[in-house]
Amino acid sequence: MRMRHVLGLSGGRDSAALAVHMARTRPELEMEYFFTDTGKELPEVYEYLGRLEGFLGRPIERLNPDRDFDFWLRQYNNFLPSPRTRWCTRQLKILPFEKWLWPALDAGDRVVSYVAIRSDENYREGYSSTHPNLTVSLPFREAGIDKAGVIDTLEASGLGLPSYYEWRSRSGCTFCFFQQKIEWVRLMERHPDSFDEARSYEKNALEHGSPFTWSAGESLDELARPERIAQIRAEHQKRVERAAAKRRVNPLRPGAGEMDIDELYGQAKVCLACHK
Repeated sequence: MRMRHVLGLSGGRDSAALAVHMARTRPELEMEYFFTDTGKELPEVYEYLGRLEGFLGRPIERLNPDRDFDFWLRQYNNFLPSPRTRWCTRQLKILPFEKWLWPALDAGDRVVSYVAIRSDENYREGYSSTHPNLTVSLPFREAGIDKAGVIDTLEASGLGLPSYYEWRSRSGCTFCFFQQKIEWVRLMERHPDSFDEARSYEKNALEHGSPFTWSAGESLDELARPERIAQIRAEHQKRVERAAAKRRVNPLRPGAGEMDIDELYGQAKVCLACHK
């Protein structure tokens, strides 16, 4: 029997900051870093993981599902995943993690899994352990580290934020259904091939009777019309202006910069395995 410490990375801000935090505050731990790769991630995610790997000086183990998104889409009768039916998280993120750890847990190893839930996210819960030898630890909550602390940690380390935060609020698959409409517009501009792939999945699903579109209330074909894009941009700009008028300036952080998507549209109850 041995004690193991594991930390899952999504390519996102919070999990990267947690890896930096643990490396600095608990350097004696033989931390095992892992990333569950769905094969549908943003290219910026892979670039950032490479930089993080260099900073940590340790490899990030890639966990790949036995079967890809296309296989599971067929298994679910071509019904797209949605906030109500998050089969993608279960099949492409959680199951590979369990398959990686369960043999060792069953053999008697004890594992601590570190999850990047911040102190300002009291409404969120982490991965619930379903094995008696697996313990979940929330270091940010214990240390009182909030969103500003996460950003400070990454800036101080020299890593900074993943580049996709310039236009998108979180990591995850290119066609994640938690994206806001302005993020779909930006995906179309920055990664048109990924947008077209998402559109093809949607068309196929609709033809097979799926009630869901990637973006609530309209298909990507509808969203991609020039007049609709202009409308989405105008609505987003109005939201930015309203939020800026209400925003309180922190004198200790006068250069807080542009508000991110979550500030403008509210925190989504996202899948932690994908977006942390």
